[in-house]
Amino acid sequence: MAAETHSPLAPLTGWGRTAPTLARVHRPRTYEEASEAVRACGARGSIARGLGRAYGDAAQNAGGSVLDMTGLDRVRSIDATAGVVVCDAGVSLHRLMEVLLPLGWFVPVTPGTRYVTVGGAIGADIHGKNHHVSGSFARHVTSLELLTADGEIRTVAAGTDLFDATAGGMGLTGVILSATLRLVPVETSLMSVDTERATDLDDLMARLTATDHRYRYSVAWIDLLARGAATGRSVLTRGDHAPYDAIPVRDRRARRAPLAFRPGRLPAAPALVPEGLLGRTTVGLFNEIWYRRAPRRRTGELQRISTFFHPLDGVPHWNRIYGRGGFVQYQFVVGYGQEETLRRVVKRIARRGCPSFLAVLKRFGEEDPGWLSFPVPGWTLALDIPAGLSGLGAFLDELDEEVVGAGGRVYLAKDSRLRPELLHAMYPRLADFQALRAVIDPRSVFTSDLSRRLAL
Repeated sequence: MAAETHSPLAPLTGWGRTAPTLARVHRPRTYEEASEAVRACGARGSIARGLGRAYGDAAQNAGGSVLDMTGLDRVRSIDATAGVVVCDAGVSLHRLMEVLLPLGWFVPVTPGTRYVTVGGAIGADIHGKNHHVSGSFARHVTSLELLTADGEIRTVAAGTDLFDATAGGMGLTGVILSATLRLVPVETSLMSVDTERATDLDDLMARLTATDHRYRYSVAWIDLLARGAATGRSVLTRGDHAPYDAIPVRDRRARRAPLAFRPGRLPAAPALVPEGLLGRTTVGLFNEIWYRRAPRRRTGELQRISTFFHPLDGVPHWNRIYGRGGFVQYQFVVGYGQEETLRRVVKRIARRGCPSFLAVLKRFGEEDPGWLSFPVPGWTLALDIPAGLSGLGAFLDELDEEVVGAGGRVYLAKDSRLRPELLHAMYPRLADFQALRAVIDPRSVFTSDLSRRLAL
């Protein structure tokens, strides 16, 4: 049976809602349908797509084929003793939490949204608040099934070249069909959270460097509009999974169902948001209130998993708040020892007045084995900026030069505008990746707007 086609040509964007392009979208429900869709994709090739949370154009393919993998969403098996799950690539992290938490297990890595598919998590080799101790998502995958350009379904083990090219490879080595994943044991669906304020960027970096090793999860919201002595002021939030004994005796509901997964939900963002709503004045006021309301220091607060990891998931379609023009997310990493570069970038963003209320700073641990995986040991800063901000492209190009000069890189899963000539300097194993692709996909069956733009 042929794969279901939703429309002859459908407009697609990334989560940033910029640069829409048209593609033929197929939604396979079996591996055979996925293989058939790839074989019939035509000269413009094909690319897999999950829940559309890549910010840029990684899951778009102008004039070609896009495989919506969310129809392949079976949890195939769970070993509740060993903590291992086998699932289809279209299963979301949200679904895994629903299934696994009642059994006392949690996903090993989650980004700021749980609405990411397992295939997307591997293809982008996502990271979370625990990279400094746990690495990225693919580090916890023991094997995967990959549909390659020749129509073959291969079982790919961790540690092989094809696995390392696929982890962070943005879907360009083939279509991930399923994965085997190691899990993290938990006693409750609550987090024990410590919160504190940092007065400036140096204060923040000092706190992170001195005490991050005490926490499994760590992240800092940073006010990128603050200037002068307050440049880089932050709210630092860190924690770990709460043990059962941490639940107060008086909280009978939580003690009766300690592993219940009850994410909250707010009304969706409106479809039409006025352009310019998130300007410097509005975001500056939000940042001031957010910083002042945060406790100077609070320890051991119990929070739901959804509150700690995914606060924005409670607002459906929150990406609409930037208006029709959408937004750019810019994320980079520079290594330890390059703190002065980080300081210069933060000061430049503050002077430029970029209205970003979603800005976070984290520390990365050991480099991951994926050839195009983003994390390297160092400091990573991510910020959202309205796409219509005057002069934004030239400004981000200048920041790219700072990052490259410090031996850093930008995150491909969030990129929508990087100049291709910088890519080799950012990703030293790019040539190996391109050579392997030339062998397993000589006709470039798997292609995307991102791969064309960056000549991947």
